[in-house]
Amino acid sequence: MSADLDVFDAQEPSLPPDHRSGFVAVVGRPNVGKSTLINAYLGQKIAIVSHKPQTTRTRLLGIYTGDDAQVVFVDTPGIHAPRHQLGQAMVNTALRAIPDADVVLFLVDASVPPHDEDRLVANAIGASGDTVPAVMALNKIDLLPSHESPYASAYLQLLGPAAWLPISATKGTNRDALLDLIIEHLPPGPRYYPADQITDQQMRFTAAELVREAALNHLHQEVPHAMAVVTGEFKERSPDMTYISATIYVERQSQKRIVIGQGGKTLKDIGAAARVEIEQMVGTRVFLELWVKVQPKWRKKAADLRHFGYHSPGT
Repeated sequence: MSADLDVFDAQEPSLPPDHRSGFVAVVGRPNVGKSTLINAYLGQKIAIVSHKPQTTRTRLLGIYTGDDAQVVFVDTPGIHAPRHQLGQAMVNTALRAIPDADVVLFLVDASVPPHDEDRLVANAIGASGDTVPAVMALNKIDLLPSHESPYASAYLQLLGPAAWLPISATKGTNRDALLDLIIEHLPPGPRYYPADQITDQQMRFTAAELVREAALNHLHQEVPHAMAVVTGEFKERSPDMTYISATIYVERQSQKRIVIGQGGKTLKDIGAAARVEIEQMVGTRVFLELWVKVQPKWRKKAADLRHFGYHSPGT
């Protein structure tokens, strides 16, 4: 991956001779804590999180810069057995990140036994051969009384010989040690991004994702998976006020009614929660205006996937 990127060279301070850098594909089945871990390393939210599976839908870069290394984390959608074109596009996005990476970080939920989807991930890593070093992180050990997983050996057998650590992305257990382990596996290299850059995404995209995160946390049943959010206007109206409009797309009228809620209450709650997160991002007060529209069966249509920023297989 790094071979295709121009190295950042604008008045950077001298780097140590043993400086390391590279791209780390963070892969795993849905809901194992990939985005939570990356946000923790960066010290702020660049990837939305929720308890709903398949929250991450697109590839997202999180850039960690230290004195002796620059680690470009590639947050990927959870690898799963897809049921529609959106799911296939998400899986394809994750699979493409593996052979392009300098290191693959395989994250698993050590509080439960391996799933079939964990085996899918392991097979995908194995398909890349021995050219990309892999590191396994057994996450969520904070959920276990002894902080030791009875399923560790089963997970380690999936990947074969590999460096590994038990961790807690939320509590911080072994999080720094895992970062050191990742850096050990990176090749020597320069910085690819300025030291103060933490992601490659524009604020418009992140604002839409924060709206979707708020909706995920307020809605249940089938509605969250049928949602897409697109930012319309994003304008600074004054030094301390930013105006943002966004549209929440769903697939059916019944879902639209659920998102809006009785008297518009649910939509107002979604907007209030999202506004707090967006204000932290932009550094001003935010006037957030939300709309809800129906786009039937958009998850199964290649044109709609492209419009919403998801790449359909083969496109």
